[in-house]
Amino acid sequence: MKIVSANAIRAIVAPALVAASLFAAGSAAQAQSAPPTGVRGTVTALSGDVLKVHTRDGRDVDVKLANDTPIRGVALANVNDIKPDSYVGTAAIPQPDGTLKALEVHVFPASMRGSGEGYRPWDLGSNSTMTNGTVGSLVVSNGRTITVKYKDGEKKIVIPQDVPIVALEPGDRSLLVPGAKVVLFAIRKPTAPWRRISSRRASTA
Repeated sequence: MKIVSANAIRAIVAPALVAASLFAAGSAAQAQSAPPTGVRGTVTALSGDVLKVHTRDGRDVDVKLANDTPIRGVALANVNDIKPDSYVGTAAIPQPDGTLKALEVHVFPASMRGSGEGYRPWDLGSNSTMTNGTVGSLVVSNGRTITVKYKDGEKKIVIPQDVPIVALEPGDRSLLVPGAKVVLFAIRKPTAPWRRISSRRASTA
């Protein structure tokens, strides 16, 4: 399957919390009317501008990278890196009291403030969501409870002590080595429809 990279429009959550994890997103000049498709998986090869990825649901896909495709690495962080006015992306699930319980948290650098701002469904399990926004209030007690504010509202999110927290950092194509875990958003080429070319299931990314 051939797809071309497109401008990321939402937060990207690393499937594996290791330094080699990263995401790739295309330039704004490549933006198209079709919605981007999220791809999670493991790099099998990089040949020129074509990144080959084995997805976590067992498909093998080719992703065309532009010369200016941004690449970000993922570094382990901790709860102390989340402060008032930090810009974060939080995958979470709803709780009975109306708050959200974090599954993982990404702390964005200042240069990425505003990326994917908002609240939307996510793909880390039933009822999972993604909230991207600016940290307002913060309470420390057996972890942290934060209020994340975005353009159309805000969410109160509980971050347990054992939740993985990572920081995004600048990267380059040297991170795209076989075995690296990746999350990216891409636009499918109109001339190359989706099709399954491998039924072998990948390990969960």
